[in-house]
Amino acid sequence: MKKLLVTLLLVLPLLTYAQTARITIDTARVIGTIDPKIYGMFMEPIQFNPRRFGLNESPRNTLYGTIYNPGSPFANKDGFDTRYIDAAKELKITNIRWPGGNYTAGYNWQDGVGPKDKRPVRKELAWGWLETNQVGTDEWIRLNAAIGSENVVCLNFGTGTIDDARYWLEYCNSEPGSYYADLRAKNGNKKPYGLKYWDLGNEVDGEPWIIGYKDADDYCKMAKEVAKIMKLVDRDISLIASGSSNYTPDGKWVDRNLKVITELRDVVDYVSIHRYWENSPDYYTFMGQSAMDMEEKITVPANIIATVRAKYKVTRPIYISFDEWAPFGRGLLPTLAVAQCFNSFVRHADVVKMANFTMLPSILDQDREKGPFKSPLFYTIKMFSNNCLGNSLNVSVQCDTFSTSSFYKNIPYLDVTSVYAKESKTIVINVVNRHKEKAILTEIVSNSGAFAGKASVAEINSEDIQAPYTFDKQKQYVPVPKELGVQGNKFTYTFPAHSFTQITVKID
Repeated sequence: MKKLLVTLLLVLPLLTYAQTARITIDTARVIGTIDPKIYGMFMEPIQFNPRRFGLNESPRNTLYGTIYNPGSPFANKDGFDTRYIDAAKELKITNIRWPGGNYTAGYNWQDGVGPKDKRPVRKELAWGWLETNQVGTDEWIRLNAAIGSENVVCLNFGTGTIDDARYWLEYCNSEPGSYYADLRAKNGNKKPYGLKYWDLGNEVDGEPWIIGYKDADDYCKMAKEVAKIMKLVDRDISLIASGSSNYTPDGKWVDRNLKVITELRDVVDYVSIHRYWENSPDYYTFMGQSAMDMEEKITVPANIIATVRAKYKVTRPIYISFDEWAPFGRGLLPTLAVAQCFNSFVRHADVVKMANFTMLPSILDQDREKGPFKSPLFYTIKMFSNNCLGNSLNVSVQCDTFSTSSFYKNIPYLDVTSVYAKESKTIVINVVNRHKEKAILTEIVSNSGAFAGKASVAEINSEDIQAPYTFDKQKQYVPVPKELGVQGNKFTYTFPAHSFTQITVKID
């Protein structure tokens, strides 16, 4: 009996852990170089009416009264809230895609230039409100200048014309001497802006919701002509095709991507992909199946690009711009979804070269009375954008798995990526433990030499996975790195249940 009791005392502490896992890292197994443009933001003026959802609150706008609020004591000289600007600078945001979004499909860029008191007020058709056009091209560019980010301009492929695209580019990039370049100079900006990245429309395949829907044939025909005329204005720009966003059960999104990539293979540099994390009340469906869905939305277009390039002997690269993505809601689970999205972009660093989180004001949580604050979501983005630059490594992960359906099977509990900064000989290991209840004891092995010194460990977690983030707890949300002694080419670490952990360690 005494022997049995001793055995139970030895075994019971292990029952709170899942089976021991292993992560093996080899710096020679390079997937690709991580492009800093994956740390971008999306910005669209959207007016939400909470009463539509049964909430007794006044309407909120993602731009006016939020990012742009000239009457605020926090506003800079251009009317933009410096709290968001400073937060974006801390996150090292590299680019902002604007002005939409569905909004773009009914937007006339000429409404948003010139004296503000003379700009027309228009009925905004995508979201159903009155647009004052107080933020237009010059203001968007000044916002990016304040942040230090590049502009990614989305063209109107709904109500817009080929000339609209041509003249907008002329306004932004041409030397004075032509009508629209002189108009820019008249508006106080003699020097060309030199904007490089231009989206050829937004979600043009979104038949149920987009203004000016076009089938694949009509879209490709217009995109080719717009690309042709824009290159005549400025041959140095990069163009982004409008890829999939309407994921109907019949799988026609795959066929459309094939058509778009095939037809535009000689004129575009990127294919735009949009996908929002699928919500589910079931924990494992949310954490696992939705993650696999995001992976699929990368791997399928990536394979199509590879097929088209091989079939037509295309020597120039075509990349994915995942320029709208986000989970919905606030709290730990959406934060872990953000970490998994970044893991997907890092894991596919060879093809995903731009990504834009929806949307800029969401980098800070918002208390209706007390204002914006930094939550674990902010720090999760920061852990990636500040620390994950260099080579993405193809890591080997051995761990238990779970399934959510007959299609989504053998999903690893550990979602792992690793980044190697060659100059500093630093390895960053990003791990999301998807297990709801169990910590996972993990052996971390280097096949590229011994680990050196101490490892720094930062963690995002919460005991209550459903609790919303609050203003009063913001100081508690700041991750406090802890040090872990390492020696030789392996060490162990226990990843807590439902957590995101980032380990930074040097290698000899």
